[in-house]
Amino acid sequence: MSDKAIRKIVIVGGGTAGWMTAAPLALKLGASCEIVLVESPEIGTVGVGESTLPTIRYFNHALGIDGTDFVRRTKATFKLGIDFCDWGHLGNRFFHGFSDFGPTIENRPAFMYWLRLARDNPDMPSYEEWSISTAMAHENKFVPPHGDQPGPTNAYSYGFQFDAGLYALYLREYAMARGVQRVEGTVGHVEQHPETGFIAALQLKDGRRIDGDLFVDCTGFRGLLIEGVYKSGYEDWSAMLPCNSAQAVPSALADQLTPYTRATAKPAGWQWRIPLQHRNGNGHVYCNAFMSDDEAGRVLLDGLDTEALDTPRQLRFTTGRRRKSWVKNCVAVGLSSGFLEPLESTSINIIELAVGWLIQYFPDRDCNQELADEFNRLVAQRYEFVRDFIVLHYKLTNRTDSEFWRYCADMPIPDTLQHQIDLFRSAGRITIYDREGFQADSYAAILLGHGIRPERTDPLIDRMDQARLLDHFRKVHATIRQVVGAMPGHAALVAQITGEPIRKS
Repeated sequence: MSDKAIRKIVIVGGGTAGWMTAAPLALKLGASCEIVLVESPEIGTVGVGESTLPTIRYFNHALGIDGTDFVRRTKATFKLGIDFCDWGHLGNRFFHGFSDFGPTIENRPAFMYWLRLARDNPDMPSYEEWSISTAMAHENKFVPPHGDQPGPTNAYSYGFQFDAGLYALYLREYAMARGVQRVEGTVGHVEQHPETGFIAALQLKDGRRIDGDLFVDCTGFRGLLIEGVYKSGYEDWSAMLPCNSAQAVPSALADQLTPYTRATAKPAGWQWRIPLQHRNGNGHVYCNAFMSDDEAGRVLLDGLDTEALDTPRQLRFTTGRRRKSWVKNCVAVGLSSGFLEPLESTSINIIELAVGWLIQYFPDRDCNQELADEFNRLVAQRYEFVRDFIVLHYKLTNRTDSEFWRYCADMPIPDTLQHQIDLFRSAGRITIYDREGFQADSYAAILLGHGIRPERTDPLIDRMDQARLLDHFRKVHATIRQVVGAMPGHAALVAQITGEPIRKS
């Protein structure tokens, strides 16, 4: 081992970000590096990131986590996508599923062929009927995809809906079993090296001193180290994403355990509903310039479909990101790095990526600036790509029933996002800047779901025989219906995995 190798990592802050950082570091470095996590009993966690993208499965798999044990211990349910209600216009409903709209045809997405058929056949069924994840969600069915043969019945993925607090405890147990030391205490002072400016140690309020070589800031919105010490700066995106407040409340289980998250647009924002094994997670994300906190609380409670189990908890935030997430020997992960509202369940995914990049560009004690620059570039790019995808949901609105939605329709957006919208409106094509993020079928789900129909369709697709295309779509549709019809119900599968029936609170 080099004499400049990192000997001790100090993670400041627990919760989801802290323990998602500690677990893979312990797996990778536990035998050769001391890892300490400091968390304060005085500081609560946000705990709203209970809905995930499918990438969480790969994160868990890389840790060697048993899937069945994970579902049991975190009260998890399965997630096929997000059900959007009242987005675009009142009464509208569409689904963003973790699947395509049928297999590609001559290397073009199936939805492009649907557009051609729908143009010439007014009675053409909805494009969603060729999305197996959407078909499963509408019938509350779920089974993991199986087999390795491509086709419409296994071309889908899934994430989870789980209790973020239980997940943090689960990873805490995992990390501590692999050598991570947990210190309970509150940071009172941060020592810096007088010449380099590197963080040398943390002074806890009770007098204990914790030194280290690399410090990971998982202190949430405060950014205790990245902002409190290094004044990293913050890029404010409120002009494009004006929501700055949220209220969260648990409620009793509904009669149906849905394998999806619901996002319902409200007069000044939107409301989430996330079904777990033991309760529903609910929250109202809104802009307090357009709605008072009292009114927002009433909207939240009135929008519940089951009895509230507590009083709403207030949260404040500013959408944006740190200008730098890695400064000297300090790396910010999670909310200390930036915040994007949980509309597309991307918060935990960004943590997964940041921890992966930290391991990929892991430094020695000199913390080479070029490594930090590359990490900062990747993190900044990730936040910007996700930001634009979320902005898309707001910008496409046709709602004029409130000042908030009128603002969203008129607000300026990045030129790159405007190009994506204009290209689809005019020619039915989708350009993707982010090859590792949301792909064409995800953009199609949002664009088509908001009622956008292109002025023209692909002229090469127009050359194809319509009868053959209709026959192909009919066969795919019949196959999806047959397979989904034979699947078990979501609640039944969860009960089978956990060994316990799903009971209402």
